[in-house]
Amino acid sequence: MKISFHGAAGCVTGSCYLVEAAGSKFLVDCGMFQGNKTLKENNYKDFAFDPASIDFVLVTHAHIDHTGLLPKLVKKGFHGMIYATLPTVDLLKYLLPDSARIQEVEVFQLNKRNERKGIPPVTPIYDEIDADNAISLLRGIERYRAFAPAKNIDVTFHNAGHVLGSSFIEINIKEGNETRKIVFSGDLGEDDHPIINDPDRIKSMDFLLIESTYGDRNRDIVSKEQRLNRIAEVFADAEKRGGKIIIPAFSLERTQDLLHDILILKKRNKISRIPVYVDSPLAKEITQVFLKYPDMYDEDATNVMKQMGGLFDHPDFHFTNSVDESKLLNEKDNIVIMSASGMCDAGRIKHHLKHNLWDPKNTVVFVGYQAEGTLGRLISEGAKKVRIFGEEINVGAKIESIYGYSGHADQNGLMKWLKAIEEEPRNIFVTHGEPEASEALVKLIKEERGFKAIAPKMGEEYDLLQFVKVGDVELNKKPDKVKYVLVRSSAPAYSSLTRDSHNLKAELLIKINELMENCKDESERCAKLQNLLNLL
Repeated sequence: MKISFHGAAGCVTGSCYLVEAAGSKFLVDCGMFQGNKTLKENNYKDFAFDPASIDFVLVTHAHIDHTGLLPKLVKKGFHGMIYATLPTVDLLKYLLPDSARIQEVEVFQLNKRNERKGIPPVTPIYDEIDADNAISLLRGIERYRAFAPAKNIDVTFHNAGHVLGSSFIEINIKEGNETRKIVFSGDLGEDDHPIINDPDRIKSMDFLLIESTYGDRNRDIVSKEQRLNRIAEVFADAEKRGGKIIIPAFSLERTQDLLHDILILKKRNKISRIPVYVDSPLAKEITQVFLKYPDMYDEDATNVMKQMGGLFDHPDFHFTNSVDESKLLNEKDNIVIMSASGMCDAGRIKHHLKHNLWDPKNTVVFVGYQAEGTLGRLISEGAKKVRIFGEEINVGAKIESIYGYSGHADQNGLMKWLKAIEEEPRNIFVTHGEPEASEALVKLIKEERGFKAIAPKMGEEYDLLQFVKVGDVELNKKPDKVKYVLVRSSAPAYSSLTRDSHNLKAELLIKINELMENCKDESERCAKLQNLLNLL
């Protein structure tokens, strides 16, 4: 019985875990790497396993960093079933084709640039046909209903409180005379998150894989009313300056959360009749999926729906469809543009930032986590200039952040979730975090709960049945004495650098331009550039 780590180990994206047990091989998640360009290049590499040998896949939730390579898996030979909750299946019917379209557009643009440079063309990781083939293998499973995807393997989905349909997965495996319960947390949400119910708890397991996106930090506690007041404050300030409010927001969950809260504020007359444009056809489709599952709303959202007739209905809300409609938004003022992606690394939001980031009248509002190396991270951390589509853009707009929307539990939230565990696990694997975050959570788990915990690396494989000696003492099978064997460790599939060569190149080009601008004449510019060339 073995588990190996092929994503979200040392970073927060690309979730993919391979389990080999009871005569079967299966994956939990098969996600796309997101973040800096070096990290994303791993999406083009071969899998570290043979996709045709995988019997089935279990999906924790619909986010692309957990599902985005499913079409590639199918393209490379996988033909088993992909199991997920019913809402997750519905969401993936829109998310996977959209992911394919984004890749095709980005590769087309890249190949146009490469052709001018004499560089051979590249092909997309997968296309819409591959996405449709993956969708055909999806099977929806109700939460809390145990099922057996293979002999001696029983699986149950529980509510993870992260996004609509998100789950942590309980897997009970029997191999010979041994049984093991493995729990994969997926992404865990905070209690009192908008719209969806709080995450369930679980009392026992042999092994736990837990995320650590915020494993090294705690956010300030933000109540619902504080969050609403902050939105009203930011909107009022932005409207005084007469420009646009631009909100990078993922099409899944964050867009719906914001519409829910803006609707409440408009009904209370706490913000004006400023039009809100959701510039994402995908967000429009996903919002329709939310309407299909009111039984998954929390008490607050249920009351809002009953009082107001719907969570997302207001005459000031507009959903764009065409590219032409999207372009026309850049000619308007006194509007809100909500567009994907939430980290500004793809989609229409990059175009809106290119056209509006320079203008001091405008406001850019961040409402979620910004991964290292992304455009969103650079802007939110105070960059004065950034490069978008190869063009240097001055950051003149006011940059704001609104907290209280994170779909991830922070360090306190993760430890609160862990408090429900009554029996000590044999081991906890801390994943889905930048190295500092994972190691901080490992340390805290050991100190506060006394549980064994490690942060595995990419390519590592662990035997979940084998025991070893420590010193001269033969260990028995008691959980507090077991040490599990690291069977194999391959080289990491990606660079662990948070700022890669592409980030550094962009920063260097910006610095060179600043140097040129600050010189008083041509001779000084030539002298400084010659000095720089001599260093190279």
